[in-house]
Amino acid sequence: MNYSVLFFDSGIGGLSVCQEAMRQNGNINPLYLFDNLCFPYGIQPDDVVIRRVVDLIQRFTSAIHVDLVVIACNTASTVALEQVRKSVTIPIVGVVPAIKPASKITRNGVIGLLATPATIRRKYTMDLINAFAHDKTILKIGTSELVEIAERKMIGLPYDAEIISHVLNEWTCGDVRPDTVVLGCTHFPHLRDEIQKVLPEVVLVDSGDAIARRIRYLLENEKEKNCENTENSVTEVITEPTAYCTDIRKLNSELISGFRKFGFSDLRIFA
Repeated sequence: MNYSVLFFDSGIGGLSVCQEAMRQNGNINPLYLFDNLCFPYGIQPDDVVIRRVVDLIQRFTSAIHVDLVVIACNTASTVALEQVRKSVTIPIVGVVPAIKPASKITRNGVIGLLATPATIRRKYTMDLINAFAHDKTILKIGTSELVEIAERKMIGLPYDAEIISHVLNEWTCGDVRPDTVVLGCTHFPHLRDEIQKVLPEVVLVDSGDAIARRIRYLLENEKEKNCENTENSVTEVITEPTAYCTDIRKLNSELISGFRKFGFSDLRIFA
């Protein structure tokens, strides 16, 4: 049995989560919705992010058959996850910084959190730190520059790798340096090689594996619930990997080609 899973982000960084989920779950048909009209979410006010995320996911799941939704964006998850869960009845999986696994593997007790400025300042993130890493030293870098670089890399456009070195400078030159770094944005696993080159001795941790396992668990244990929630409420069933954007004016041949590399042959507008 194949399941339709919607991956949602403001940009295409969430494809890192989608890719890992597909690698571990051969029975899902991925749908991908990215809100490029308001990209990136990391610089948007909270109320804008909440309104956009809730509205788009609610309307999409009402119009198109979806068994499960993954909010494949750390910023959107830390801001709007609970509101989305209240607005729809199908399972919702959020992506949050991998503070817990990082705290288990650090050797020197110093963890770096690399995320968007919005995720860095979020109370949700502080709650994760207090719950799972209260006895660790947490060094934080908030950046939107690397989000833009990841987007460019994924669609084959040139980018300046020196910016990555500049952003990470305080972890390479500071007196206190992390031995474990949390990639707290779904864009950043796409820059894993570049980040590792700057921080060669550091262990990089992201949420992709945990999310893929959570997807498998929910799909295996909530089959009846999924069927009940989609009965008589869906106008369209999509059987092939399909991507949707909210602003078709921002599409270009490089972006379309990038999605094809990830197995999405069709890119549509959802406004």
